[in-house]
Amino acid sequence: MVFAAKVSEIPDWGKKVVTVNGREILLVRAKGAVYACETDCPHQGAPLSGALLKDAEHLSCQRHGYRFSLKTGACREFPEYTLKIFPVQIAGDDVMVEVG
Repeated sequence: MVFAAKVSEIPDWGKKVVTVNGREILLVRAKGAVYACETDCPHQGAPLSGALLKDAEHLSCQRHGYRFSLKTGACREFPEYTLKIFPVQIAGDDVMVEVG
């Protein structure tokens, strides 16, 4: 696990793009939980920094509305598209991400 950001730097119901080991990662915080995923939609590569959080566990791409689970990366409507999710641990105020 590698330090990615402080929890306090990510607004609740918000997002923050960080670089971890040379790779851009999107951190998402909703209802106190922090998730980490790839920064671009697997459908057509739209940047997910503009994605919508419609509930505490799903991110919706702003381009076509594809909705991805922040826990598994699965897209229920289009299972052929899966968002890459990275494991997260919280240590105090530190967000630690495993980018493998």
